[in-house]
Amino acid sequence: MLTIILQAKGSFMEQAGAFLPLVLLFVVFYFFFIRPQTKRQKQEKNFQDNIAKGTRIVTTSGIHGKVAEIMDDGLIIETMAGKIKIEKSAISRELSIARYSENSPAKK
Repeated sequence: MLTIILQAKGSFMEQAGAFLPLVLLFVVFYFFFIRPQTKRQKQEKNFQDNIAKGTRIVTTSGIHGKVAEIMDDGLIIETMAGKIKIEKSAISRELSIARYSENSPAKK
C-alpha cells in the first residue's frame, strides 16, 4: 500500500514538471508583452483625456496640428490646410518639445 502512494506522488511530480515550462512561458508573455501594452494604453487614454488647448499633436492617421478647441464629442485641430474636427481617440501623441520651442516651458 505504501508503494502505491509513493508511486502516485512520483507520477504527480512528473506531471507538474511537464507543465512548468508552459506556466513559465505564460509568465514571460505576461511581463514582456501584455503588461507593457496595457500600461501604454492607460498612458494614451490619460493623455487623450487631459489634452489642453494649444497643444501640438499627431493623429493616428499622421495629421499634425494644434488643438484649437475642445468639445465634448471631439476636438478641432488647426492644420496648415485649415481646421479639422476629430475624435479624441484619434490622437496618437504629442509632438516633441524639442521640435517646437513654443511648447517648451519658459527658460530662466
